[in-house]
Amino acid sequence: MTTARPQTLSAWLSHIEQQHPATIDMGLERVRSVAQALGLAQPGAHTVVVGGTNGKGSTVAFIEAIARAAGWKVGAYTSPHLLRYNERVRIDGQDVTDEALMAAFNAIEDARGSTTLTYFEYGTLAALYLFAQAGLDLAVLEVGLGGRLDAVNIVDSDVAVITTVDIDHSEWLGEDRETIGVEKAGIIRGWKPVILGETDPPSSVLARAYLLGANAIRGGSDFFADVIDAQQWRWRDVGFSIDLPTPALRGPIQLRNAASAIAALRTLDKPLPRAAIAEGVANARIRGRLKSVQRTGVEVLVDVGHNPQAARELAVALKAAPVAGRTRAVFAALQDKDAAGVVEALGGQVDDWHLAGLDGARAQSAQALQARLHDTAAAAAQQHATVADALEAALAAAAAGDRVLVFGSFHTAAQALQWLDAAD
Repeated sequence: MTTARPQTLSAWLSHIEQQHPATIDMGLERVRSVAQALGLAQPGAHTVVVGGTNGKGSTVAFIEAIARAAGWKVGAYTSPHLLRYNERVRIDGQDVTDEALMAAFNAIEDARGSTTLTYFEYGTLAALYLFAQAGLDLAVLEVGLGGRLDAVNIVDSDVAVITTVDIDHSEWLGEDRETIGVEKAGIIRGWKPVILGETDPPSSVLARAYLLGANAIRGGSDFFADVIDAQQWRWRDVGFSIDLPTPALRGPIQLRNAASAIAALRTLDKPLPRAAIAEGVANARIRGRLKSVQRTGVEVLVDVGHNPQAARELAVALKAAPVAGRTRAVFAALQDKDAAGVVEALGGQVDDWHLAGLDGARAQSAQALQARLHDTAAAAAQQHATVADALEAALAAAAAGDRVLVFGSFHTAAQALQWLDAAD
């Protein structure tokens, strides 16, 4: 007896969540076999794969915006989503429709036979399926977890980008940068370029590039991002230089992400007009990265940062844009994150802390979160059942000139944005 297929996207997402006993199952054999059954080859005429610990989504956004400004047809695959699953797959700057995703999931079901797939593997195959049908000039694919064994790595890219390497998902990837670097470096391909956003990448990443004969193009060595003033910066390498507007994406780290995106696009065998680079840098946007909302004289900043490296970059961004009043943080984190390291990384940039609980398999209550923060600046923080409760309390305590930072995970950012939208 054949089981009826789901008829809505939400029903499909519930269905695919239940198809594999493990949420994460690292390995390429299963997803590659289904890709072959679907007849999937390259998702576009050119492909860029973006991996790393932090900065992946922003780098994808810069690559996508610059390439679209150059007139290319571009598909972008990112994860996780913030508010709607459709955000994960974009073609020509637009989230794909429910109908397109359901068609892709149906095709995957027809092809997979008895092979089980995780939720992320379904999504990756759906993106590749839709991109293959779209006739793309460029496909930009963000790695979900690690690199070597991530489903995205079934694709042989024209250029790989490794934004940063730091401690996160240590239960899967390792406890130190060198070990994690081995996993991140799995997206490097022999004799192909790899863009390294960090000035000091782990030696394991460099060793993999050299072993494969890949052309390692390093930020701070082979290309540079020089600040000119508050409105301009300069991208340059040994043979090319261009003055560019400061990105709309906030935070000093975005210059490095934009610089890596430009370096990646310049390795492709396609014309890249100067005007397109400038337009793309100025217009790139991403949901949940230092999103600013004004509430009666109080700035609310919402960010998806969820590990110590991201928190350090948040601290730099806060320091670069001081406020007259106090900075109040609303923090909710998943239980597998280094919450104490996150709080410590923000240092003296936060005056008051509000802790919130999250729901879900990897979530934790505000009480459980505070128990892990007993030796940090958040040890005496107020506790709240939900992100909405914490944000409401932080705003009630704030005065004009204060700032409220809401961060800690995609779930935290999504709930904050939903509450802010409903309160408008």
